[in-house]
Amino acid sequence: MHQITVNDIVIDVIRKDIKNLHLAVYPPNGRVRIAAPLKVDDDAVRLFAISKLSWIKKNQVKFVNQERQTERKFISGETHYFKGQRYRLNVIHHGGYSKVVIRNKQYIDLYVQKDLTEQQREKVMNNWYRKTLKEQIPALIEKWQKIIGVEVAEWEVKIMKTKWGTCNRDARRIWLNLELAKKSEKCLEYIIVHEMVHLLERNHTDRFVGFMDKFMPQWRSYKDELNRSVLKHEQWSY
Repeated sequence: MHQITVNDIVIDVIRKDIKNLHLAVYPPNGRVRIAAPLKVDDDAVRLFAISKLSWIKKNQVKFVNQERQTERKFISGETHYFKGQRYRLNVIHHGGYSKVVIRNKQYIDLYVQKDLTEQQREKVMNNWYRKTLKEQIPALIEKWQKIIGVEVAEWEVKIMKTKWGTCNRDARRIWLNLELAKKSEKCLEYIIVHEMVHLLERNHTDRFVGFMDKFMPQWRSYKDELNRSVLKHEQWSY
């Protein structure tokens, strides 16, 4: 991958074995990437970018203005998200095991010992997010294996700072971002389908888009919902 600059916009250029040029603008800061066929030179990529400047700028503004959380301290009164819904965190000090409980569809009660540090409280929350996310995933993978006609050999959840998900096509393994526990199930389902379709097509080619249109016609609306959702304070993108 290398970069070109068009009207002060830095563009990542990656060459792939594809037929057409593909342009994308990524949250949270509007990073621009163009995937180009192997034989297309930088002059042609530059002309393509110039023809799309208004679209690029419009989408960059959208991401710059996107709502973003301040850094979480895991203290009472903070806003936290779960399955696409907003909750108020309520930290309860007690002498037993740490646990997390959803109460009245309004509060996330975090039960911890009084001397736990911020990092330890965050770990308790992340362990709960991981557990609940792992409870959702198997049924969705089973559902979409039948529809797409592929088999996922292995899947896992981890903290990822650059993508919502990844796929190892050779190992038939997908990884999902822990942050998806905070998003709606439709967003989670979209990412699972996206990664599973990569088992049919490695790159984001027209063939890949065709598969997405076939299996999940509403995928663009789910993608937009995900891109509009509140981002963490960290600088990561998909």
